[in-house]
Amino acid sequence: MNEWNLGLIYPTYEDFLKDLENFPSLIEKAASLKGKLNHLEGLLEYEKVMKDTDEHLEKLFCYASMKYDLNQKDGKASEDYQKVYQLFNELISKTAYINPELLANDKEKLMEFLKNEKLKKYQYKMDQLFRSQDFYLDAKSEELMANYGEATGGFNRLYDKLAVSDRLSVEVKISTGEVLSLNESNFQYYLGILTNQEDRRIVFEAIYKFYETHKNTFAAIYDGIMQTELAEVKNRKYPSILESHLYHNAIPKEVFLSLIDTARNHSEPLKKYYALRKKYFKLDTLHTYDRFLSFAESNEVYSYEKSKEMVLDACKALGEDYYQHACKALEDGRVSVYTRDGKRTGAYSTGLYKEGTFILLNHNDNLDSAFTVAHEAGHSIHSLYANEHQDEVNANYTIFVAEIASTFNEQLFLDYVMKHSNSKNEKIVVLQQAIDNIVSTFYRQTLFANYEYLAHKMVEERTPITAEVLSKIMTDLYLDYYGIDLNQEPLKNNVWAYIPHFFHTPFYVYQYATSFAASLAIYEEVKKNPKALNQYLAMLSMGGSTYPVEIVKTAGVDLTKTDAFMAVVHRLEELTEELKKLLEE
Repeated sequence: MNEWNLGLIYPTYEDFLKDLENFPSLIEKAASLKGKLNHLEGLLEYEKVMKDTDEHLEKLFCYASMKYDLNQKDGKASEDYQKVYQLFNELISKTAYINPELLANDKEKLMEFLKNEKLKKYQYKMDQLFRSQDFYLDAKSEELMANYGEATGGFNRLYDKLAVSDRLSVEVKISTGEVLSLNESNFQYYLGILTNQEDRRIVFEAIYKFYETHKNTFAAIYDGIMQTELAEVKNRKYPSILESHLYHNAIPKEVFLSLIDTARNHSEPLKKYYALRKKYFKLDTLHTYDRFLSFAESNEVYSYEKSKEMVLDACKALGEDYYQHACKALEDGRVSVYTRDGKRTGAYSTGLYKEGTFILLNHNDNLDSAFTVAHEAGHSIHSLYANEHQDEVNANYTIFVAEIASTFNEQLFLDYVMKHSNSKNEKIVVLQQAIDNIVSTFYRQTLFANYEYLAHKMVEERTPITAEVLSKIMTDLYLDYYGIDLNQEPLKNNVWAYIPHFFHTPFYVYQYATSFAASLAIYEEVKKNPKALNQYLAMLSMGGSTYPVEIVKTAGVDLTKTDAFMAVVHRLEELTEELKKLLEE
């Protein structure tokens, strides 16, 4: 079975509708707790009601969003998703009193209440809350701000409607006379197999013309999102938009700035790699659409079934327990495998505390797709360990930690493929995959984080945001990081409109890079020291039970220092040199 079994969440669609119909009554129960959060009995009632409410909301949201992502052109699925989203915003509005009311308690007295057996699980969350107490408003103001949640969330929905729902496949004719039907999911595949640079340009421009045509609308949507963030920052008196995204999880601003400074100031290995590409493929000018070309060809077809088998075999290296978790993550009915019209692009892992994990893929039967299976399985394995060892309040880990398990699993898979490769060509293919992974996960995501930082600073400085302003930022960064001049590559400077994370989860992408650096350091240690594996599994099992920087330290990595970031830079140098030698043999 290569599709999700949504029956694992709700046996029937009617069961979903029944929960959807009953959820408003749970909202009213949650609203009725107002004024009761200053004594033990009230807190015990709070625990019971909110546990039930959160459990039902997560099921509704997971089911509706997954069904919508299978076909974002399905009007009924979109309607159901919007209904759940509206209920979510209603819950936020009617429970906006909770944090101000909890903060009105004496912290020592409240923490004493939390020694109760049923309330112990809230100790870390309460510590987080009191840490951020200076940024909370009174209950009336919190309710007022929450009432705008659905309206401001409209910017995100506008982006989805424009970027996904209103997009159609595009047909182009290439030099061979063949007509290709292109969409967001398959165009990179063609960029990797078309040997004619002009054909690659045609494919690339066919996709990116959409962003050029609608760039002013995309810029207005993005400006709306950033203005919403700025309003939040002003109302709560955060020092900056960046710090508003970091403070709750106690992530030092220096970690973010150190990352972008390290990557931007040590981009020479990346430029050498692209110089190697330019020379090898005999290109007068290296364009971004040339970066998918393979140095060597492999006849291997990585069907999903084969990819799954290889990923599971690779996981055996970490012992039976880890392997069994991987098997559970890739069970039939838990993975949506292939691309189809209307399906959300990309890949992700999601899931529920009781019902388990689910993975969305857009599998193309190539090596990159196989690595994506390993990546998303890593996320699901992480969730399974966290769910087993933590209660429902502390199981959900933060984004800052999330990408460690996924990229760790990629490196495990890389070693497996290299070990089982029998030819020079295959080794070149896999080595290129490893290098491109560093480029895309560390350098590219840091470049995007750098872009977000600069764009948000402009909003804070009241600089008018236009498509031209946003494209100029990208042009400058591509020259600094890659040594590629986007002035010679029309349309690519609109890449900011292509990245959904900018619109849905601001200041998310930098965590790909920090996590990758951490996972590289952890993985190298695990290979050398068997005890390090226990530390790593302990880290996965911690879920979101304490601050993320401290969780990473459990596995032996301190991201407040530059060591892990520089280790990635050196690793790129080593792999590029190894690739160069193989190509020259």
